[in-house]
Amino acid sequence: MSPLYTRAVIALGSNLGERSDTLSAAVADLVDPPEVRLLAISPIVQTKAVGGPADQPDFLNMVIAVETSLPPRELLRHCHAVEQKHLRVREVRWGPRTLDVDIITYGDLVSSDPELTLPHPRAAERAFVLYPWSLIDPAAELNGQRVGELAAKADDFADLAPFDGFRPPAPADVTGADAAGVPGRVDRP
Repeated sequence: MSPLYTRAVIALGSNLGERSDTLSAAVADLVDPPEVRLLAISPIVQTKAVGGPADQPDFLNMVIAVETSLPPRELLRHCHAVEQKHLRVREVRWGPRTLDVDIITYGDLVSSDPELTLPHPRAAERAFVLYPWSLIDPAAELNGQRVGELAAKADDFADLAPFDGFRPPAPADVTGADAAGVPGRVDRP
């Protein structure tokens, strides 16, 4: 019997070190185990830090859609392990970091568990999550509204800027990546 897979949306951000390289490697790390399959990868946007200490470097942010057979808490542990691999340090809430990985949605699961609140409790207010998500799934909804519409209403929408230095993982590094390695929808056989 084959495992059941659930669609999840995961947001990634980085504002320390080689940000683009970190995001590219993190995507490959996230979809490395066979229990996590890449469905789509957004372009990267550059943003000012939202919350946390003042004068932080700008963030690079992106969103991926995956299907996974991992239960939600195991997926969270996997995301934290990828953060650790990229030297994430949790000293200051919303402070500078080499990598931040957040589960935004896990299927239709709604959870108020403080360890894993789903959908992500602040996602509906953050254009740096919503806008890239809308690029890979224009019909996606969060809290009954299209993510693109939510992005346009978010306070940080005006601060979004395209980032042209994005280098997606090489197709050999990402299960199911398209042959060109171009950001966007990955067609699965």
